Amino acid sequence: MCRLFGQLTAGSSTSAKFLVDSEISLFRQSHVDPEHSQDDGWGIGWYHGRDPVVRKGSYGAFRPEETPEFHRAAHAAGGSLVLAHLRKASNPMNLPPADLHGVNNSQPFWHGTRMFIHNGMIPLPRETRARLGSFANVPKGVNDSEVLFYLILHEMEQHSNPLAAYEHAIEDLRAVWAEQGTPGKAPFSGLNVVLAPSADELWTFCFYAGEHGKALSGIDRPYYEMCYQEEGQGVVVGSEPFDRNLTSWKSLPSGSFLHASLSHGKVSVETGRIHA
Repeated sequence: MCRLFGQLTAGSSTSAKFLVDSEISLFRQSHVDPEHSQDDGWGIGWYHGRDPVVRKGSYGAFRPEETPEFHRAAHAAGGSLVLAHLRKASNPMNLPPADLHGVNNSQPFWHGTRMFIHNGMIPLPRETRARLGSFANVPKGVNDSEVLFYLILHEMEQHSNPLAAYEHAIEDLRAVWAEQGTPGKAPFSGLNVVLAPSADELWTFCFYAGEHGKALSGIDRPYYEMCYQEEGQGVVVGSEPFDRNLTSWKSLPSGSFLHASLSHGKVSVETGRIHA
């Protein structure tokens, strides 16, 4: 179970505030609970012009060998849009633990102008690859989240609206699960996604199955329930609030989406329901 961060802003980027400086920064979330540390990779992505720039590590950001690079990337990240991810690896293919690490398995993933981060697990990534169309041979690692990314990109070829593509991806996962005899409890644990189609657009989807305990930071909120804050000249989304001023954070519960876009120097934000 991973932790997510996304920001779209019309002003100068303040992502380091949330990534390393705030009282519940993403860095602090990586090791706030030693029993559930985010020890399997990290990544920070932003844009240089229209092109994604991504920095990744293979292990927890809190590890001494990873921390300096995480902090450098957090302060280097700029521009209008920043994504960041802490990885707690799922292992639906029952691979040896050593095979789960490496920058190919850390997030964000990107393709063209699109960047993506995910929290949750799809239990049948091998079987799902048959539904990736032209992207079937593109995944480089063994992370089920990468399969989900390319499934959504495949659906975006058919349905240009990311919300419709995401909803059809859910249908695909349910179909694969049914084809395989409905193994386990559900076709996914969580499909929490932050997707940037470009440097001026941010989509956040919160959708999960079952109960998974409380947030890592000790705040009394569900682990998978996402949140957002309209901050300054933009919006910040996350797996949990990045400070304890909870009145400034709004919940994005399961079955909800947030869409933010930057146009003419202003960020507009809308929220709504996922129909799936």
